[in-house]
Amino acid sequence: MGGLARAAVARGGRRPCPSPGVRPVPGHAHAVKQPAAAQPAVTDDVPIKPASTVALLRDSAQGIETLLLRRGQDLAFAPDRWVFPGGRLEAADYTADAGEVGEESAARQAAARESLEECGLHPDPAAMQLLSRWTTPVGHPRRFSTYIFAAPLPGSEAVVVDGGEICDYCWLPVAEALQRHCAGQLDILPPTMVTLRLITRFTAVDEFLRAASAMPVPQIFPVLCRTETGMASLYAGDAGYASADPDVPGARHRSVFAADHWVYTYEAVDAAHPPLIPLD
Repeated sequence: MGGLARAAVARGGRRPCPSPGVRPVPGHAHAVKQPAAAQPAVTDDVPIKPASTVALLRDSAQGIETLLLRRGQDLAFAPDRWVFPGGRLEAADYTADAGEVGEESAARQAAARESLEECGLHPDPAAMQLLSRWTTPVGHPRRFSTYIFAAPLPGSEAVVVDGGEICDYCWLPVAEALQRHCAGQLDILPPTMVTLRLITRFTAVDEFLRAASAMPVPQIFPVLCRTETGMASLYAGDAGYASADPDVPGARHRSVFAADHWVYTYEAVDAAHPPLIPLD
């Protein structure tokens, strides 16, 4: 994403998202877009670029809230999806006051920089908690290895979006964001869905970040394939993971897109492949 020299559109407070009681109408600004069809199997020769994103969190009377940004419809990657702020690592992200830094530190800097560029907010890289790392499936023309962080955002900074790459935003309680997604009213991708489900188990930001600091950080390499009802994102431990065949009998470790939303499933999976979301 370009720098802050672009014209920005300043908006304060909370932008309206689709009403939970109204189904989106195709062609409407808030219409939910079906995931793109799986690409044909190809060799893994697309370069994988490091990227990062951060779930910005704040406490509210309704529980933990997070900021979701809506990407423009004409973008090549994840168009019209609701996402956390983030983007690719740039050369400057690897340079700190003390000199060159490693990739994870650079990813923190990139998440902070992208938050400033995409929505005008200033999360502290040192306060970011690494939650997971997701790699775009084989077959996509653009692939990223994305660090997913969470960070507190105290205070009441105004959100500023650029009106181009990011066309809208909303602060939502995490539980409500998931409810709207399940109602087909908030179009998100599996990494966002899994992250929201992880956060929704907690009632306060500090509580979540403390717990997350003790959790393992999974590295996830999804396999995307078609199913009879839509799409599936298979994870290690799924019976069909190695063959990219969702119909192979056996263990189920996947997110399935059906009825306008993603559903995470973990059934009969070997303990060597723990769930991405605690099941207790």
